[in-house]
Amino acid sequence: MMLIRPVRLGDLADILKLSGKTGIGLTSLPKDEAQLRARIERSLATWAGKLDKAEQGFLFVLEDTQLGQVVGVSAIEVAVGLSEPWYNFRLGTLVHASKSLNIYKPVPTLFLSNDHTGFTELCTLFLDPDHRNGKNGHLLSKVRFLFLAAFRQHFSPKVIAEMRGVSDDHGHSPFWDSVGRHFFGMEFVEADRLTGMGQKSFIAELMPKHPLYTELLSPEARSVIGQVHPHTAPARAVLESEGLRYTGYVDIFDGGPTLEGEIDQLRAVRESRLLPVHIGQPSQEQDAPLYVVAREDYQGFCATLVAGDPVMNRLTLDPATAEQLGVKEGDRVRAVALYPFRENRVTPNQVTDSNPEESLA
Repeated sequence: MMLIRPVRLGDLADILKLSGKTGIGLTSLPKDEAQLRARIERSLATWAGKLDKAEQGFLFVLEDTQLGQVVGVSAIEVAVGLSEPWYNFRLGTLVHASKSLNIYKPVPTLFLSNDHTGFTELCTLFLDPDHRNGKNGHLLSKVRFLFLAAFRQHFSPKVIAEMRGVSDDHGHSPFWDSVGRHFFGMEFVEADRLTGMGQKSFIAELMPKHPLYTELLSPEARSVIGQVHPHTAPARAVLESEGLRYTGYVDIFDGGPTLEGEIDQLRAVRESRLLPVHIGQPSQEQDAPLYVVAREDYQGFCATLVAGDPVMNRLTLDPATAEQLGVKEGDRVRAVALYPFRENRVTPNQVTDSNPEESLA
C-alpha cells in the first residue's frame, strides 16, 4: 500500500537517498543532510504550531508500507516572500513609437517582480524512479489539494507552483546562458545550488532592476521562456487539469513558468467531500474511478488511493486500508476523484504513471 503522511525525523535517510536522484533543477531538495534535516524540523515545527506564517512549510512523504520506505515527497509552503524576497520575471511589453516615422513597435520585456509575495506554494515534488508506476505520482501531487481543502484557514487565497525550466543533462540552461550568466558571474548549477541552500540575497544584490528586452536574448533563450523541462511536462498537465494557469511569470534562472490559481477554484478543492466510512469490500470493477482519500486530522493527516463508486453516499474501505488510515466504521474522510470523471476510468493499458515528478523547483 502507498500511504501519504507528514514527514518524520526518521525519514531523513530515505529522503537523502531521494535527493541524490533528483538531478539539476529541484532546488528545494538539495543533496545536503544538514539542509534536509532543517527542512524536516521546520515541517515538524509547522505542524506543532511553533512558527510564524512566514516560516511555515508542510512536507509530506509517500511511504511504501510493505517496504517501510519513503519513496516520494511533496510539500506546501504557506506564504512565500514574507521572510525574504520572492523573485521572478514578469513578461511585459514596452512600446517604442515614432509618429514622424509612422513606427509603432511593441517590444517584449522581462521585469523583475515580487508579485507573488504572500502566495501559498506547491513545491518539492519528487518520486523515486523505481516507483513511477500505477498512479503514485498523481497521488503525491494531488494529495496537497485535499490538505488545502481540509485546512483552508492556514493558507493564502492564491497558490503558485514554479515549474522546472529547460536545461540539459549537464546543467546548461539556454535562458541562464543568455541572462543570468551576465549578471551573476557563475554557472547555472552553482546558482541553483545556492538558492536550494537558502542563500538568495545575491539575487537582490546582482540582478538588474530595469526591464530586459527579450529581443536582445539568444534565439535559444527566447524559445524556452515559459517552457518546461521534458520531464516536467506531465506535472504541468496535472496541475493545469486542477485549475492552475500560466499567466506570464517565469523563473529568473531557467525561464520555467510559474502556474497560479485561486485555491477555492481548484477542481480538487471544490469537488472534495466529507464521506462516512464503511468497512467492507471496495469495487472490483476494472474501470472503477479512483479517489484520493484522506483522514482529515491535522496532526494525523494521511491519505491513499482507492477505487470507488462515482455516486457515493459513503466510502467503502477494506479493513487493511482503514487500519492504515486510522479510521473505523462511521468515521468521516475527505475524498475527491483523482481525475475529472470524464478521464477517471482506468483500463488495464492505462495503469502506468504519466511521470509527474521532479517538477517543482
